[in-house]
Amino acid sequence: MTPLAWYRQVTVALRPDMPRQLQAPLYFVGNASAVEANKLQGFVAVTLSAPRIRTAGSPRPTILSGAVLKTVAATLAIDNLGGPEPPIWPLPYAASVSLPGVSPRSSASSAAVAPLAFRFNPDEAQVLFAGSGHTYTELKKLFDAGQPLPNFALPGTLRATLKLDDSKIVSDNILAVLPGSDPILRNEYVVLSAHLDGYGLGEARHGDGTYNGAFDDAAYVALLMDLAQSWHDSGASFKRSLLFCIVTGEEKGLLGSRYFAAHPTLPKQQLVANLNLDQVRPIFPLKTLTVLALKQSSLGETVRQVAEPFNIRIQEDPEPERNLLRRSDHYSFMQIGVPAVNFVFGYEKGSPDEKVYRAWYAQRYHSPADDLQQPWLPEAAAKFNSFYAALVKAVANAPVRPQWSLDSEFASTK
Repeated sequence: MTPLAWYRQVTVALRPDMPRQLQAPLYFVGNASAVEANKLQGFVAVTLSAPRIRTAGSPRPTILSGAVLKTVAATLAIDNLGGPEPPIWPLPYAASVSLPGVSPRSSASSAAVAPLAFRFNPDEAQVLFAGSGHTYTELKKLFDAGQPLPNFALPGTLRATLKLDDSKIVSDNILAVLPGSDPILRNEYVVLSAHLDGYGLGEARHGDGTYNGAFDDAAYVALLMDLAQSWHDSGASFKRSLLFCIVTGEEKGLLGSRYFAAHPTLPKQQLVANLNLDQVRPIFPLKTLTVLALKQSSLGETVRQVAEPFNIRIQEDPEPERNLLRRSDHYSFMQIGVPAVNFVFGYEKGSPDEKVYRAWYAQRYHSPADDLQQPWLPEAAAKFNSFYAALVKAVANAPVRPQWSLDSEFASTK
């Protein structure tokens, strides 16, 4: 018997109806179209994963048919460390969080009939193939090259004891208002948002179990706090009011911003714009900003105008396959009709800055290494902070509130 280390070698997608015990033989599925469902009855189907975010040239994912999924005891997908956002092992923990009355994403209606879904660390995957006549390295090379893969039974059996603990937790959004000065426009609010949650304490990586979240997203919570304090103390005034919205639960599905959007503390018609701070990361010089939702509203043109004197080039998202538009809190505001933007430090393709960007995702994203000991450029952070403050001023003092572009999918949002 070979014990497997939870979070370090294997984990499972949580769901409320998990069985307490699982014991089933393993079967490797390399060619899903050629496997017969009845041959997999009661097996754990082992597959190789494609990158979580596929790009041109990425290997095609193995898609098990509905018939197979109805017969297997579980699935076990060996993670793929390719792509722009590779998973980092060990995983911090297994947890699913939901708003009251809203099911966790991992227990959507389709999960009720889906088998348990395990994930496996590719660096440890050879243990699964011991005695099979095949190696993980051999199969991975074929997979990456787009070559045919075999289907075969593995000698091992997966035995697991599972327990799901349930608890109610409270985590607050933090709101503050800096009133505007214009007797009419002060009733309109520019929302400045950042998320206060990270991953907290979790499984240690290189001896460190504190997932600091310095640039994702503590630095930008700190920026909003600093701006609020300095503008308050200096007596700065803007024609429109500013709503500082520090939200919780972003990492668990935009929970804090989704809650605020569903229960706004002000009529949503009075929320004229959202300038969100997430994914910024001053880890190389600020020459280019990728602006999410750049062309969705007139905010994009305002961003360009404000950026020009800072010598910052503005670009659209060069990697739309990552779906960043819908992965941070600005999206919650857009869904209720509030024009929004979010910012990412951009780079020229193939440049040293891109190498730094890719390395950050491979080594620090959602890991303990996102701390203040990491390399970063204070001058780049200061340049962005000055740009952001100027953008807030421009939007808050503009004679006309931002408008959706006519072709925006959010233009008719009420």
